[in-house]
Amino acid sequence: MHFRRFLVAGIILVAALALLPFSFHAERSLETATRVEGSQAETVRDALANRFRSPFVDQVVFVVEGIPPATSDEGAQALGTIVAALKAQTGVSGVVSYLDLRDPIFLGRGGGTYVLVGLASADASVESLVPGLHQLATSLEGKLKGRYPQIKLELTGEIPLNFDIRKASADDVRRGESLVIPATLALLLVAFGSLVAALIPLAVGQLAIATTLAITGFLAHRWHLSILVQNLATMLGLGLGIDYGLLMVSRFREAIATGLSASEASVLAARQAGRTLLISASTVGIGFLALLTVPISEIRSIGIAGFLVAGLSVLLTNTLVPAVLALLGRRIDLGRLPFAPKLDSHRAERTGVRWRQWGKVIVAHPWIALVVAGIPLSVLALQVRHLDTSVPQGDWLPQSAESVHALHTLEHMDRGGIVESLRIIVELPKDSISQTDSGWNAVDAITKRIASDPRTDRVISITTIAEGNRASLTELSRETRRTLLSSDGKAALLQVLPKGNVSLRDQVDWVRELRRTGAPTLTGVPGATLLVGGIPALNADYETLIRQHFPFVMGLVVGGTFLALLAGFRSIFVAVKAIALNLLSVAASFGALVLVFQDGYGSRFLGVPGGTGSIFPLVPIVTFAIVFGLSMDYEVFLVARVLEARRSGLSEEEAIPEGMARTAGLITSAAAIMIVVFAAFTFGGFLVVKMIGFTLAVAVLIDATIVRIIIGPALLRLAGDWNWWPGGLGKPKVAEE
Repeated sequence: MHFRRFLVAGIILVAALALLPFSFHAERSLETATRVEGSQAETVRDALANRFRSPFVDQVVFVVEGIPPATSDEGAQALGTIVAALKAQTGVSGVVSYLDLRDPIFLGRGGGTYVLVGLASADASVESLVPGLHQLATSLEGKLKGRYPQIKLELTGEIPLNFDIRKASADDVRRGESLVIPATLALLLVAFGSLVAALIPLAVGQLAIATTLAITGFLAHRWHLSILVQNLATMLGLGLGIDYGLLMVSRFREAIATGLSASEASVLAARQAGRTLLISASTVGIGFLALLTVPISEIRSIGIAGFLVAGLSVLLTNTLVPAVLALLGRRIDLGRLPFAPKLDSHRAERTGVRWRQWGKVIVAHPWIALVVAGIPLSVLALQVRHLDTSVPQGDWLPQSAESVHALHTLEHMDRGGIVESLRIIVELPKDSISQTDSGWNAVDAITKRIASDPRTDRVISITTIAEGNRASLTELSRETRRTLLSSDGKAALLQVLPKGNVSLRDQVDWVRELRRTGAPTLTGVPGATLLVGGIPALNADYETLIRQHFPFVMGLVVGGTFLALLAGFRSIFVAVKAIALNLLSVAASFGALVLVFQDGYGSRFLGVPGGTGSIFPLVPIVTFAIVFGLSMDYEVFLVARVLEARRSGLSEEEAIPEGMARTAGLITSAAAIMIVVFAAFTFGGFLVVKMIGFTLAVAVLIDATIVRIIIGPALLRLAGDWNWWPGGLGKPKVAEE
């Protein structure tokens, strides 16, 4: 029996160590681009790639400052040098500048200009071409610096912005780990008073993170996985892995202090704590599996990463940790701090005296406890009514990134709309746009109608480039024709540049308005169709899909959690109460998110002065799935110990204080670690992760304090024996913590 346990632990350790080297390269396979499956934005992108065969499906904006105006001979010569170098660059599929079209749209306020560069990469993602473009920009600057000392060449657009977000994400992970690991180790030392005991949970967390990243790195070769994987895997791996390891080590130390041998204590800890962890991990895993139903790459990536972290954390804790503990025995106390008491048979009896006294107070006055704790929590939860899940206003991109600086330069040139343009594909049912007057006039009509909108800065279409003359189509370059006109001549692309004062939210509303109006109204041609793509359309599709799927995800998480708890405790009330308290915790944490980030109360301390006005659509659905599972941990820990006390013969009034005495200290330590982990990620530069980290930290704080040591025990007292109906007090199927 013991040999088999050590064999399984050895196999898992070897597998984890074999995966370890691959974790260091996982980031290269992860994407920063958001993919919304089946959306109009994705359909437009696919049409441009396959039907139009446009060289500008993926494009960057090469911003040029410090040379003479492009309208002058000298400026044209300098711009020609830049354009020629870009055309010779590997991966560049198309280049368009003022030299090609002589269009004032390329002339920025203050004399600057820009070059549109199309990218194509058959072997890797287009993001992999960005470093080469950066090197080219540096080389060109050096080459032209002698003649133009003020020259500055920078890249921006969706692809360079995504590239810099990837870098910001990686920096946040490194910064978060550098803050979290020392703080977590300190908390574990306080909890255990022993260096060896403290290092075991920390090792579980690190190993869970590494194996998760390695596996997701492999999966990313087949599926589109987001860069958020590394943030969430690190955040949750440190939180869950350390929490689970903490619980297992605590039960082992408690068992060995009663005089059991190392082998017996490890078996008891694995049987009792291990099965409780399986219930806990199943509730966490359900939340992440629910996220896989949302057809958005970022959310599915988080679902995969979270499920792997939870599964690997419980696997490592239930196999590897008991084997290590059996080998260590009383050496678990090695590196004992001077203030820490030694393990002895009386220590377990002395622990939790204050928590037991507190439990007796709650049991004696359950209604007062409910009112005092419930009212402020309910007030905070009510703030969720004002939650706005549209794209936040303001400049929330990493300010140190070159692509962000270049975007601001474009905005100062009054040409920022080129990055946030709407891509509209208009298709006619019969008429060829390039060969019939009726088709040409229909595209001209929709171009002029959209151009007359006060939100429009400029519309670029086949009719504007040809200056309204269909006969001049033959004079256009092949690149321009392929970009603006489909190969069959029945579909045309309109690139709509919004004015600088049109916010992201207004752009999203504009996309929805165009889709509602439809092509027949805009062109005057019955049967014409219209598809809207581009960044604003992607944001609109993103918001819509999340709103559509959120209720289903909630139902799946709540229903799955109910079944898991019912199977684990065989009690309807325990399952219903746990779900109700979790919903309260989630609502209160969302309320805090609204007050701090959306409304701006205290947000300047988190590096977001003035608030964001709204919350990223991703944040509520992801944090709901995560918080619901994490909060359930402490419910399972507490209820399992109360049930154990009841089965030992104690009454409900006696069992609740006993359960609190046995778990409140553990819950406090585990919650403190989780709060430190999540809070560390609120100080990074990635606003989405900042919001998620804040919400999770607040949720754990609320859950581990107000909910689990006041409201939960009070409800247990009021329910009495109904807590365990119909079969909770019978023969145990699941060993408690």
